[in-house]
Amino acid sequence: MSGFPTLLRKEVSRFWKVSFQTVAAPVVSALLYLLVFAHALAGRVEAFPGVTYLEFLIPGLAMMAMLQNAFANSSSSLIQSKITGNIVFILLPPLAPVELFAAYLLAAVVRSLTVGLGVFAATLWLIPMPVLHPLWALAFALVGSGLLATLGIIAGIWSEKFDQLAAFQNFVVMPLTFLAGVFYSMHTLPPFWQAVSRLNPFFYAVDGFRYGFFGQSDVAPGASLAFATGAFGALSWLTLHLLSRGWKLRH
Repeated sequence: MSGFPTLLRKEVSRFWKVSFQTVAAPVVSALLYLLVFAHALAGRVEAFPGVTYLEFLIPGLAMMAMLQNAFANSSSSLIQSKITGNIVFILLPPLAPVELFAAYLLAAVVRSLTVGLGVFAATLWLIPMPVLHPLWALAFALVGSGLLATLGIIAGIWSEKFDQLAAFQNFVVMPLTFLAGVFYSMHTLPPFWQAVSRLNPFFYAVDGFRYGFFGQSDVAPGASLAFATGAFGALSWLTLHLLSRGWKLRH
């Protein structure tokens, strides 16, 4: 029973010891996005009724930062362990696949939520944000972080070198997060791209998270939570299957 909390503590300590890079840097990046896009597009992009574009943008940027950092935490930990060879010290102890999965998952969620809180703390000087439905916001923050943390574990298992992981992040994670409605409402898109957006699980995390603040969304929050949770469940099953087989880890 000591293996899981030990691995979890190790994973949390790993990113916290370099928090200037893993927490502060993503917060600064989100602020830069906010300042540039809010200045360039304010008054040109239609947000929800009664919601300014600056208010509309903040939850989206916070969720985007949370998603990207959840992925980065679990994927970078695995690829670094594989390349340096210290993955053996994680595989040798009698840790069940579910313990490995839970430790990497929870550590990534902790980093993700820390970054999200940092973004909101840094934007308080710009505008106070309403939180009409805090439980909805928390639910989508947890599901979205878990979804990307799980995807990060899969990417870390699959990748054998850093450029493969970078390709996965640049050609899968980045496009899906930028096209998840962070900077715009889905209803401003042509019908074809609205249909494409509905296939993106990241969109439901962003849209549902924004609902927690304004009580408005492009898709009903219950449907968004069901879709995002279903995607999280499917990826979790795949991850546990890969960990059980030891694919690209033990063989």
